[in-house]
Amino acid sequence: MNEIKENKKRARQKEVSRRYIDRPVEFLIKHNFTPNKISYIGFIFTLVGSLLIARCGLYFSIWLSWIIPCILGIAGAFDLFDGEVARRTGNETQSGAFLDSNLDRLSDAILILGLIYGGLVDYILGYIILFLVIMISYIRSRAESEGVNMKGIGFMERAERILFLLFAIIAELIFYFITILIYNDPITVFIPYITRVPVTPIFLISIIIFTFALIYTVLQRLSFSFKILKNLNTNIDDN
Repeated sequence: MNEIKENKKRARQKEVSRRYIDRPVEFLIKHNFTPNKISYIGFIFTLVGSLLIARCGLYFSIWLSWIIPCILGIAGAFDLFDGEVARRTGNETQSGAFLDSNLDRLSDAILILGLIYGGLVDYILGYIILFLVIMISYIRSRAESEGVNMKGIGFMERAERILFLLFAIIAELIFYFITILIYNDPITVFIPYITRVPVTPIFLISIIIFTFALIYTVLQRLSFSFKILKNLNTNIDDN
């Protein structure tokens, strides 16, 4: 059952890859961008976007605020491009995978810290989210070191996490500025320990859903890894 779900998920990802990233990937290959360079570019965009959120928040201008989701969207795109360029050019190396994995973890941490210091997420909840994201990655790394194939396992893999937060930020900006235009005042709520500043109900609900989705993913990966490892141990004992 898990293998069927994994295959379906990978098939969807390949379809997205074929539809939306073929041209930019071919452009990068044509202009001799290496996978490592692309990884660094994606990291720099994440860093810039996160610093803007930390320093300015989201609501500094009805026009300039859209710079943040654009920057984060570009960062997410480059995160897809590096692996695809590596596969198509035959440059998949252990050192490249190691670099990409570490830059991904740094990007995750920087983005979450940006949300915390920008006031969109409370310190306590933010550090819980950061812990869950690290655990999701650690479980995969530890399980694969024991021979468990973790590809496609987990509701909130990195691509899904980036997309969820990106769409949450976009929805937040749309709702916030539309309510200003209609009512001359934004519709916001504030619940301590979830956010540190008033945010729209859209973002509040989004960050709560995001947190529970991360918890669910941690439990998914733990359960899957434990079952596979238990079966492996049983087979060894039988032999």
